[in-house]
Amino acid sequence: MTEVSSLTGRLLVATPALADPNFDRAVVLLLDHDEEGSLGVILNRPTPVGVADILAPWAELAGEPGVVFQGGPVSLDSALGVAVVPGGGPSGEGAPSPGSGTRTGGADGGTAGAPVTDTADGAGPGDEPLGWRRVHGAIGLVDLEAPPELLAAVLGSLRIFAGYAGWGPGQLEDELVEGAWYVVESEPGDVSSPDPEQLWRAVLRRQRNELAMVATYPDDPSLN
Repeated sequence: MTEVSSLTGRLLVATPALADPNFDRAVVLLLDHDEEGSLGVILNRPTPVGVADILAPWAELAGEPGVVFQGGPVSLDSALGVAVVPGGGPSGEGAPSPGSGTRTGGADGGTAGAPVTDTADGAGPGDEPLGWRRVHGAIGLVDLEAPPELLAAVLGSLRIFAGYAGWGPGQLEDELVEGAWYVVESEPGDVSSPDPEQLWRAVLRRQRNELAMVATYPDDPSLN
């Protein structure tokens, strides 16, 4: 198999040509990408459901809007927490090692997160805070079964997702070849955008190339 260059931590921004309604104008944060497949969450699909309605202990830590986001069409009955810990990178930045458990977060149909191994000094692996596992830079996965007070003092932002977006081996690469996605760098603020409905245009607008022009693309392609 051809070696896959990991895109973990990058954003997939749906092109206007992407016809799948599940991903129309979607901005996907890739949490895991290797030769075994890909997993991410859609950052701009807020739902009417409040975090307090399903995960009350975490509600105070969830940023505005304090609602659950639909992370994708897979395992909608599972929950994933994605959080930014200021100063969390660049040490250890990049993709988790194979088998590190990132892909299992949210795949088991329950309240899921990123399991973290306790250490004697009260920190997780690599001196990461307990209950948080780095994905890329300052962005990481939260163990939603851990006590929220473990992270309350260090979290910069938290977002809760129901479900996720998943691709099998080679599937995302095929979609990239077909022109379904733009791949761009993520910023920690993307996870906690206070205006998620405008995130698609905002991410494109900040690009220093022709993608900035795509941000002006009309919602109805027939009007272009």
